[in-house]
Formats: sequence, C-alpha cells, structure tokens
Amino acid sequence: MSAKPKKTAAHAPKETWELRLYVAGQTPRAITAFANLKKICEEHLDGVCSIEVVDLLKNPQLAKGDQILALPTLVRKLPQPVRKIIGDLSNTERVLVGLDLRPRT
Repeated sequence: MSAKPKKTAAHAPKETWELRLYVAGQTPRAITAFANLKKICEEHLDGVCSIEVVDLLKNPQLAKGDQILALPTLVRKLPQPVRKIIGDLSNTERVLVGLDLRPRT
C-alpha cells in the first residue's frame, strides 16, 4: 500500500505577479529600484512575475490611476489586493513584507 504524495509548495500552481514600478526618468534611485526589484523577483518569485516600468516624465497621466504621490513607487497589481511600496527597494526585508511574501514580525 503506497501513501499519496503530499503536495508541496513546489508542486502548487504558481500565481502570476503583476508589478508596476513608477519612476521619473533614469535617475540613480530609479535605476537602483529596478535592479533591486529584478533581484527580488528572481530570488523570491521564481520567475512568475512581470514588471512594467512606467516613466512619469513620458506618461504623467498614468500617475492618477494608481494614485502615485512619490517616486519611485512599486505597485503590486496582482495578486490582489493592490499593495504599494515607496522608495528604491533597497531594504529587501521591508519589500518582502510589503509584498506579502513574508509575515510581519
């Protein structure tokens, strides 16, 4: 008699994460925020995220939809609920908590 294999996180269906990073041009903070976000996605989201960078110097009207007040700002569109993180995303622990990838301590 064989036991049923347990489902592990590795076998669970993966959610797609939609992330939008609002910046104002190619500033050092914007470049740092994008690099930090890319690293977090590679290390913690196992390649199941899409990153859209919105440059508000080119499309300022897009700030209204997500109520962007400071830059850079990361908006998690999916999975719901929408979450926002302001800054260059250099504090990885804070970003993981903000994205709900780690529980608050």
